[in-house]
Amino acid sequence: MSTRLHKGGRLIDRSASTEFSFNGKRMRGYAGDSLASALLANNQMLVGRSFKYHRPRGVVAAGPEEPNGLVGLGRDGRFEPNQRVTTTELFEGLEAASQNHWPSLEYDVGVVNNALARFLPGGFYYKTFMYPRAAWKHLFEPIIRASAGLGRAPTQRDADRYEQAYAFCDLLVVGGGIAGLQAALIAGQAGARVIVLEQTPHWGGRAPVDGDQIEGAAADLWINATVAALEAMENVTLRLRCAGVGVYDHGYVLADEKVADHTPGDGRPKHRLWRIRAAQIVTATGAIERPLSFAGNDIPGVMLAGSLREYVVNFAVSAGDRTVVVTNNDDAYRTAIALVEAGLVVPCIVDARSTVSGALAEKARALGIRVATGTAIAKVKGGKRVTGVQLCAQAGEGAVLEEILCDAVAMSGGWSPVVHLWSHCGGKLVWDKVNQHFRPDVMRPPTGADGLAMVVAVGAANGAMTTGEALADAARGAAAACAAVGMQAEAKAASADAVIEQAMEPVWIMPQGAGHALKAKMWLDYQNDVKVSDVQLAVREGYESVEHTKRYTTLGMATDQGKLSNINGLAVLADALNEEIPRVGTTTFRPPYVPVTLGALAGESRGEIFQPLRKTPMHAWHEANHAYMEPVGLWRRPYCFPRAGENHEQAVHREVNNTRTALGLLDASTLGKIIVKGPDAGRFMDMLYTGVMSTLPVGKCRYGLMCNEQGFLSDDGVVARIDEETWLCHTTSGGADRIHAWMEDWLQCEWWDWKVYTANITEQLAQVAVVGPNARKLLEKLGGMDVSKEALPFMVWADGSLGGFPVRVYRISFSGELSYEIAVPASMGAAFWAKLHEAGAEFGAMPYGTEALHIMRAEKGFIMIGDETDGTVIPQDLNLGWAISKKKADFLGKRGQERVFLASADRWKLAGFETLDGSVVPDGSYIVAAGSNANGQGNTQGRVTSTYHSPTLNRGIAMGLIHGGLDRIGDIVEFNTVTGGRVKARVVDPVFYDKEGEKPNV
Repeated sequence: MSTRLHKGGRLIDRSASTEFSFNGKRMRGYAGDSLASALLANNQMLVGRSFKYHRPRGVVAAGPEEPNGLVGLGRDGRFEPNQRVTTTELFEGLEAASQNHWPSLEYDVGVVNNALARFLPGGFYYKTFMYPRAAWKHLFEPIIRASAGLGRAPTQRDADRYEQAYAFCDLLVVGGGIAGLQAALIAGQAGARVIVLEQTPHWGGRAPVDGDQIEGAAADLWINATVAALEAMENVTLRLRCAGVGVYDHGYVLADEKVADHTPGDGRPKHRLWRIRAAQIVTATGAIERPLSFAGNDIPGVMLAGSLREYVVNFAVSAGDRTVVVTNNDDAYRTAIALVEAGLVVPCIVDARSTVSGALAEKARALGIRVATGTAIAKVKGGKRVTGVQLCAQAGEGAVLEEILCDAVAMSGGWSPVVHLWSHCGGKLVWDKVNQHFRPDVMRPPTGADGLAMVVAVGAANGAMTTGEALADAARGAAAACAAVGMQAEAKAASADAVIEQAMEPVWIMPQGAGHALKAKMWLDYQNDVKVSDVQLAVREGYESVEHTKRYTTLGMATDQGKLSNINGLAVLADALNEEIPRVGTTTFRPPYVPVTLGALAGESRGEIFQPLRKTPMHAWHEANHAYMEPVGLWRRPYCFPRAGENHEQAVHREVNNTRTALGLLDASTLGKIIVKGPDAGRFMDMLYTGVMSTLPVGKCRYGLMCNEQGFLSDDGVVARIDEETWLCHTTSGGADRIHAWMEDWLQCEWWDWKVYTANITEQLAQVAVVGPNARKLLEKLGGMDVSKEALPFMVWADGSLGGFPVRVYRISFSGELSYEIAVPASMGAAFWAKLHEAGAEFGAMPYGTEALHIMRAEKGFIMIGDETDGTVIPQDLNLGWAISKKKADFLGKRGQERVFLASADRWKLAGFETLDGSVVPDGSYIVAAGSNANGQGNTQGRVTSTYHSPTLNRGIAMGLIHGGLDRIGDIVEFNTVTGGRVKARVVDPVFYDKEGEKPNV
């Protein structure tokens, strides 16, 4: 049985007893325990069931590589499924429940699948559930959906809060073991800004567990002294319980800090997601021990040797009184020695190597431990826990030579460097024949925008597997990283006592000649129930690619993402293909390295601020003046300002008439405002817009169109040239964030080497449109700058002062009237708006809303994105060919528009419409054509895009797309109505008002 030892436990505090529950059963542990160590201390070997066969599963590891120990943690608003017992710190009142079983963990009816295992091999679901076809919906699908997943999803609102933070540094060291600490010390002493992340609550990694000696003393002493030295450096930041989970372009790293996972309800955020930008990244992430593949290697009580050693040394927990150690390398001998020194029994070390003569083996023999060389485990005996092992010759086929009674098995198949972070951003791997693992290829590192290495792997993560090698490698790596950021560092490493170890022997299955019956019980992926026989079956069925095999068998697709299973699976695949392992390759390493809760990814973006309503600086004024608000994206904008006794239509007509005859004020702050700056900004602008923007003179404005890659119109707006390297792009209100993200997508993914920088400054500025015949009079009254036609002509901008406010004034118009759009700092927006109303009273100043804006732009024949466009319209459809450059070799959408369908003259094109009776064409109406289609539906020849009653013209006007476009001017057409009637209209020029365009130029 597993139990707590009376002595030892370097991480636990025996004076602080902690009560917790597992499946409703009350248990006790100590402060410092992990949930896994506390469960083992209470003889709880069975912690879960496997996904497919529902086989009993026990703890196999001690870190994030654990595939079996997944539990539902907490309850109500703090319930969280699929939490690893090995990485969960024990705390008072912790409640855990096992998963994937019914009715109970001990008695699970799903284990019937295990009896049917021969009918449910890897990939069985690709060959079943096909007939009878009707059974899929009513039988197969309901059963599969009910069986899917491991834990149950939370049903209540998350009671915790989460936050996000940003950090910048010269060197980011991921991993707080001895290699990470050595690298941080070197860089810190060189004066670099250093951040060190360690995912566990403790510094030092495995060195204290392995009994390492550094500088002639126990590793603990060196670790404590180094941490103290780092804490004393102002340029070094240390963070425990913080896992580096993803490395991205340009030295961008995501890290997940567990702030209050172990102290729930104390008011602190549960997690903090760090977004770190580092000049150089040092990965000191260590290595993960590999299992061995032998029959029954999944029975509870079979554990990784290094992990079992951790439980003994760190937590004073034994997995059993009698432990058989099985290995192909020397490291497992450390476990045997630690067990004996703790007073436990190791009846035998089963070593697949034919001869063993290293220092660790000799020490084990001196302690009286039997070493059986050239031997393998033929089968582990037991059901819900280990009861014994059967031994055989490794070179044989599994004939049993003897049987040993035991209650635990410690296995070690070698160690694999944790190369995930190195690989996230393109770092390549090389096969190490000596240690039989993939390690980082220093000749092909992840590179930054300058083509130089941005990630350095050190220590065991770089294949330096001994203590001395790890420290020396860390010192060299830190010095190289410092040199890359322009600092000099001395690569002087701490010394470590060398332990000469005998070379490991590649052993991928035990015994090597095992038949199908044994291979069908050798587990590679413990959670997904993938066996050696499944991989071999995949090869027989033609799945030769490692990626195809992964998906066919689900190898490495569990919540541990193949941390334990991948290398063994690759080796079995390579053997089945008769190929070398490096030729088979690896699957793709993708972030995150460890799971990150969705709460951390969302941060504070929840509830009312998940998508916060956006309000302009003048919003309070609008509400105080009874504005009727409408949603525009996430903004709330005034639709109109109804007065007492007015309905909305009357208010809109009043606003239009007043603006046309006197003075209107529009809050235009929501319009997108994006800065594009840099030496290559002009080149970038010419690719974004259909017209030429690079030649736009400083101080002038130009209307521009943006299309997507397919050629369809995406956004429009006025562009202003600020200086030689800077442009300001105005976008639609709802499009600002989308367009900015789209710009960044192209800059980061396609034109990453262009020197262009963008910034969305929409909310930094308030903007007011001063519109109408009296617009110039108001601004001249405010005073401060010359706004005359000569000083500030149409499509020109200028910086200056108006009424004491710093302003940027654009002479642009979306209404067809004399118009100035004036930008001021957002903090001054409300005051400036009030000043305009106060000074403009004598000129008939009146606010107008979005509906008046829409009517006036339609009277002028100006298009509106989202009205005249719907994702299928190109600029040529809207008679905007004049805005498309004939000189440019390329722009986004150019090739799309050259496709036959889009280049055809037989497309619906924009025209204006006036109803014969003066009524308004209904929204959504189609232009009826003769005949019907094959479905009996009436044919159409166009559709309305914008339709309003024009108070200026006192009649209904509309814009729409019609077959033939402007060539149809004068034709009478019919629009359908919802009630089935028809409305007759004449096709006209879409410019209904001021066709000569004189009014904006007065």
